[in-house]
Amino acid sequence: MRSNREADGTIQTHDRAAERALAREHAGKRKTFIMTFIVVFCVCVAALTTVFSMVHKVAGINPFGEDNVVLEEELKWETLISTDSPFYEAFLDSKRINILMLGVNPPLTDTIMLLSFDTENKHLDVISVPRDTYYHRDGYDSDAENKINAAYKGNPVNSAKAVSDVLLGMPINYYVVLEYDDVKEIVDTMGGVPVTVDVKGGMHYRDPYDKPPLVIDIPEGDVLLDGEHAVQFLRYRKGYAEGDLGRVKAQQQFIRNAFKQALTHDLLKVIKVAFDTVDSDITWGVAAQVASKAIGMSGDEIVTYTIPNTPQDRAPYYVYPEAEGIEAMINEIYSIGTETATEGGITEGAISEGAIEGE
Repeated sequence: MRSNREADGTIQTHDRAAERALAREHAGKRKTFIMTFIVVFCVCVAALTTVFSMVHKVAGINPFGEDNVVLEEELKWETLISTDSPFYEAFLDSKRINILMLGVNPPLTDTIMLLSFDTENKHLDVISVPRDTYYHRDGYDSDAENKINAAYKGNPVNSAKAVSDVLLGMPINYYVVLEYDDVKEIVDTMGGVPVTVDVKGGMHYRDPYDKPPLVIDIPEGDVLLDGEHAVQFLRYRKGYAEGDLGRVKAQQQFIRNAFKQALTHDLLKVIKVAFDTVDSDITWGVAAQVASKAIGMSGDEIVTYTIPNTPQDRAPYYVYPEAEGIEAMINEIYSIGTETATEGGITEGAISEGAIEGE
């Protein structure tokens, strides 16, 4: 509220102070949102608040580089799901923005997560897809090529098609691609990420044949990971009883803790690192749209999932996606009624329980 002018035309001091305090409060809310989402969206929307006042001028500009492939130009929504699908109307009417996050160790993807942001209810669902998920592509018949991490081939569109297929046609609007060096820089900029290592004896592994040679050495217990050890933590899987599924759980712990850690560290430094390292097709306009919808959202509004699956207990250790379980997961995320969701068929991608060879 503006103050009344006194006889000499000046504005009352206490009202000016109140206005400044209110402005600082609003600015603080914007910054809190950015800091919160900087990790969850892997820094791809880190600079949202800086564009609110000029978004009409730069809405179509990609702050991460104009050479990045644009997913929605390459992968049309209509090609992902049939009009006969029980999810068609839910996907069509949804106010969600779905972003595919890929952690890559070229030419493979080591981390695959779909971040689904409900703009109406200010809620974020994170769906992990294990890298060993069985996914057959015509013309690729080797054991290694039948894992979803092999679909990438340097192009996020390939991974987006595969993930959408496994998730029964769930549309994917945008992508974020990070290599391990990117993660290292981002974590160091944030001041590290605290985790609990519950592997007995700690995480220890060496692969002299990796390029560069991989050395993992993290003690058991509570640890503050710097950038180098964060990469080791994310890559480790040999000591988990559940194999790749154990690593997925560790990655989800990392995301949740990094989310909280980001609230207390320098926004501008992280923004600079994001611009220099992350590949994404997210534009300023999309970033501002997400920000305007999500201001005021709390960290409690994040739910993590791993696709329902049946792991193979022998080589090549595929993780077989279960269509029925994935259907139930999508019903929950999109709040689809049971009666509606069970009408009609489902798209190909995930396999039905009992259809696993040799089971």
